[in-house]
Amino acid sequence: MKISARNQLKGKIVEITKGATTAHVRIDIGGAIVTSSITNAAVDDLKLTVGKEAYAVVKASDVMIAID
Repeated sequence: MKISARNQLKGKIVEITKGATTAHVRIDIGGAIVTSSITNAAVDDLKLTVGKEAYAVVKASDVMIAID
């Protein structure tokens, strides 16, 4: 896979919840969970299943940092 996005978080799919048109895919990236909203068609096209390795790819023009 080659992609221009710098923020690629590899993990394992732990949950897929399909709605009428959109699915929520939860990926465990080493103890933290990242949730993505994608179409049901994308879930089917990518053959996503619980337990499969996948990447959460974040594409943004800005990444902000915060502290407490």
